[in-house]
Amino acid sequence: MKKIVLFVVVCLSAICASCKQDLTVNSPDGTIKAALYVDGGRLGYTVIVDGKDFVTPSALGLQSKRNVMDKDFKLMGVKHSSHSEEWTSQWGENKQHKDVHNELEATFKNTDGVVLTLRVRAFDDGIGFRYEYKVPGDSVKVTDELTEFRLAENGTSWSIPANFNTYELEYRTLPLADVADANTPFTFKTDSGLYGSIHEAALYDYPEMTLQRFPVEPGMTSSCPTGSGISFRADLAPWPDGVKARVPSEFHTPWRVILISRDAAGLVNSDLILNLNEPCAIEDVSWIKPQRYVGVWWGMHLGIEAWYDDGPGRHGATTANAIKYIDFAAKNGIEGVLFEGWNDGWASWGSREDFDFTKPAPDFDFEKVIDYAASKGINYILHHETGGNIVSYEAQLDKALDWAAAHGIHSIKTGYAGGISGGQSHHGQYMVRHYQKVVEEAAKRQIMIDAHEPIKATGIRRTWPNFMCREGARGMEWNAWSEGNRPEHQTILPFTRLLGGPMDYTPGVFDIQYRNIIGNKNLRMWNNNRLATECRCNTTLAKQIADWVVLYSPMQMACDLVENYEGHPAFQFFRDYNADCDWSRALAGEVGDYIVVARRAGEVYFLGAVTDENARTLEQPLDFLPAGKTYAATIYADGADASWETNPYSYQITSREVTSADTLTLNLATSGGCAIVFKPVK
Repeated sequence: MKKIVLFVVVCLSAICASCKQDLTVNSPDGTIKAALYVDGGRLGYTVIVDGKDFVTPSALGLQSKRNVMDKDFKLMGVKHSSHSEEWTSQWGENKQHKDVHNELEATFKNTDGVVLTLRVRAFDDGIGFRYEYKVPGDSVKVTDELTEFRLAENGTSWSIPANFNTYELEYRTLPLADVADANTPFTFKTDSGLYGSIHEAALYDYPEMTLQRFPVEPGMTSSCPTGSGISFRADLAPWPDGVKARVPSEFHTPWRVILISRDAAGLVNSDLILNLNEPCAIEDVSWIKPQRYVGVWWGMHLGIEAWYDDGPGRHGATTANAIKYIDFAAKNGIEGVLFEGWNDGWASWGSREDFDFTKPAPDFDFEKVIDYAASKGINYILHHETGGNIVSYEAQLDKALDWAAAHGIHSIKTGYAGGISGGQSHHGQYMVRHYQKVVEEAAKRQIMIDAHEPIKATGIRRTWPNFMCREGARGMEWNAWSEGNRPEHQTILPFTRLLGGPMDYTPGVFDIQYRNIIGNKNLRMWNNNRLATECRCNTTLAKQIADWVVLYSPMQMACDLVENYEGHPAFQFFRDYNADCDWSRALAGEVGDYIVVARRAGEVYFLGAVTDENARTLEQPLDFLPAGKTYAATIYADGADASWETNPYSYQITSREVTSADTLTLNLATSGGCAIVFKPVK
């Protein structure tokens, strides 16, 4: 006990020694307090929420090969400021945003001549901080980041393991004390009931941050005890030679972010990550438009079609198929079409992955297809799969983007499946630079980007709104050739992956058990040693519909084969849905259990609710609707006998008039859902 008291005294003395100038910053509502401290020349921080420890004293700093960047610091100056503004985005879950925060700017200098400014911003829903370095010399090789997150309490967490090459991993629900490593967003609920999520914002020219658990004894990194001992340290994706980041002598890192909320829905409704990004860098944004789309894609994942002509009737992206999908989109009021496998090079998959992004496949008459799409008022979404061959793609990039722009194309889906050139990782600095280069070059040609196998979303869409969405998690395709995504998957994603930004999950499978491909002569096993007919979607039909609302994307796909939508009454929801949202809010939910989301586009509101493997009944007030107005509600719900395992196709469509004073009872089947369209009654 005497040793513990001694550590506390030393800690308080170290912090108080730095208090000659105020090193604290409070959230505007006063509930969150962040504080910096200097302890023996090393820097650290704490976070207090509602008067209680949330993050106990945690180390800060970077390390490099040549310069001392983590110790021997003395405080040089402190500035405090406040900020309040409202800003408008071109698109998003919400068009209107508020940025209200207080800022602490503390500048330190060490005996090696290194100047470090720690910039800390406190919001009502969390904090963000970043490093701003000025280092002697002309460049820096960062070898490690020492940022710690020493959590004061145990609790429950939801995360995927740390991995520098993929985010397509199953989410784990674990006690905080059992997590060895994690990617971010790393979401948790403390034993006392607070929700948090650790992530990063504005990731440019720097490797991604993951979290590594490390054992802590009092006095290990600072002279302060650790509280719960549940401690994580930043770990950065390295270059092949082990260097983490190559930066100029004057640089700043991405923001390190801790979202904080009293309920799970508050995490989803936060604007904090967007607010830590810079305003829009594109002067004319009139060409950046959300859209719904269909396309040749799902057939390849089911194994009844292929990305290239590997046998009679197998190639998906043929001229005839393209015409069929364009006609379907035009008939149903859908804005876009996508054709993977349209170009030359797919036969090289598994060897050099050498694609040509201006040369169509022999059976795909590109000029005819794009002219036909234009005649029908349909946007053509081009596909650029790189196979990880970044050297080849960047060599063609200007030509490929110019070619696309010359054909009036405003949307490209990129892909990076496979190993990256030169032994680079998907999430290291080399690839972060590449993803950003593609977005900026695309913006010059008025082209929007939907990236698959991407770097994770960190709010860059505020600055570069042509970076529409990213994949970056286990999406729909996993249901075609594996055990599939678990029933809880879609109830975890909004509170984890989607906190960073939109996801191209590609929802909307209506043939849930793939009954309509049984006996198809072209069916082949192509991935994971499974036939699609041995797989299925682990949801009900109503949940597939609700996913269009819950799993936000400004480029929202109806992914199934179009023949499965033809004549289906439930497809009316997608016809009515508008991906160009003006307002959104998570109304209720618990991570891994359920979520209810409402969105508005123009005067029409949409509601989506999904649950995990447990059936549940929710009483949902409609107080998000404007008072004094009547709405015609069309409700797409699970049937009374619906069950994801035994009767996933059971659904019902009902209609009624409602007002904001009403409460709807939502009966969700196991892994079920409910989707509602609210149209104003004139």
